[in-house]
Amino acid sequence: MRKIIELGRPEWEGDTLVLHCSDPSVSLEHLRPCGQMIVDSDACAFIYLAEVDGEDDYTYLFLPVPVWHGLRSAVLEHKRVVAVSKDAKLELVQLEDEFRYLLENIRGNSNYGNKMLENVEAIFSVE
Repeated sequence: MRKIIELGRPEWEGDTLVLHCSDPSVSLEHLRPCGQMIVDSDACAFIYLAEVDGEDDYTYLFLPVPVWHGLRSAVLEHKRVVAVSKDAKLELVQLEDEFRYLLENIRGNSNYGNKMLENVEAIFSVE
């Protein structure tokens, strides 16, 4: 079964945007960044893919609307984004390129659903 980890509580630590696991019991210790993202239009979230050591399945790192303003700043300013759990940090490598690609595909595209489209256009309209 695919594991989902929601990231929230964005904060800046120097030049790095830190996104904390919403569930304090979650560990990122055995995850490796994939450098790929997808979209969950129904949940209105971007998803960063991570691999679990020794497994063939992905873990979905959910990036919901409340963290989008921070992500927007990180992408525009070419800053690092790191997910943090109780015992580990995971840099979300290639996030900027993946994010820009998804934004280009979503803007003006009703296939992603009205809610997703409206949120993306409202938050990422000035780039």
